[in-house]
Amino acid sequence: MRKLLSFLLIMAVVTATAFAGGKKETAPEPQTAAPVTPPVAAAPVTITLAAAASLEKAFTGELIPAWLKDHPNVTIEGVYDSSGRLQTQIENGLAADVFFSAATRQMDALVTGSYIDAEAVSPLLENKIVLVKPQGRTTQVTAFDNIQRAATIAVGDPKVVPAGQYAEEALTTIGNWDAIQGKISLGSNVTEVLNWVAEASAEVGIVYATDAASQPKVEVITPLPAGILATPVIYPVAPLKASAHGKEAADFIAFLKAPVAAAIFEKYGFVLVK
Repeated sequence: MRKLLSFLLIMAVVTATAFAGGKKETAPEPQTAAPVTPPVAAAPVTITLAAAASLEKAFTGELIPAWLKDHPNVTIEGVYDSSGRLQTQIENGLAADVFFSAATRQMDALVTGSYIDAEAVSPLLENKIVLVKPQGRTTQVTAFDNIQRAATIAVGDPKVVPAGQYAEEALTTIGNWDAIQGKISLGSNVTEVLNWVAEASAEVGIVYATDAASQPKVEVITPLPAGILATPVIYPVAPLKASAHGKEAADFIAFLKAPVAAAIFEKYGFVLVK
C-alpha cells in the first residue's frame, strides 16, 4: 500500500511538471495607433466693407493685404463711395458687414434706423479739410474766405458727400457759400472732386487732407482754419446688425484698432482719435 501511494505521488508531480513545461507564453497583441484626424480648414468667408471713398487707397494698398496674411480664409470686398451714398445703399439692402463712414452724420442715421448698435460704434480717425488747386497752376484764391475769386470750384455734393457737407458748413460760416453757387461743380464723392482738380477741370476744390496728399497733381493752397467747423472731421466704424459674419466683422474691426493698422492709417495722413 505504501508503495502504491508513493507511485501515485510521483506520477502526480511528473504530470504537473509536464503541463507546466508545455504551457506557452502568449505574445501581447500589437497596439494599433489611433488614426490622426487632420485639422479642419477654416471655411472661406467674405466680408463686405462699405467705406468712405477717402479710405480706399489705405485699404486696398496696405490694410486689406496686411489682414489677409493672418486670415487667408477671409476675403474682404470693398465698396467705396461717399458715406451718404453708402448709407442709402445699406438702407436699400446692401449686405454690408462693416460700415466705415467719413462723418458721424451717416453713422448716426444708421443707428437711428436700427441698422447699427450705438454701443458698437467706434470713432477711429480724424481728418482735415483743405483747399486745393492743380499742381503748378496759378489762381487768385489764397484762402477759403476769397474762394469766390475762382472761375470754377469743385465741391462734394453736400446731400451725400461728407466733405461737401463740411465745405458747405465752412463757407456758410465764413459767409461766401451763396456767392459761389454759380461756379461750383458737385462731385458724387471726394475722389471725383479730387480728380477734377488734378485734371484742371476746376480751378480750385475742397477735399480732405489725406486725399490731397495722395494725389501729386494737386497742391494744397491752405487748410481750413481751426474753429470754423462746429465739430471735427471724425471717421467712425461699426459692424452691421444684420451681418452674417459677426465674428469675422468684429475681428476685422479689432484689427483696424490695432497698432499695425494705426501705423498704416497715419502713413496715409489720418490722425487717430484719442
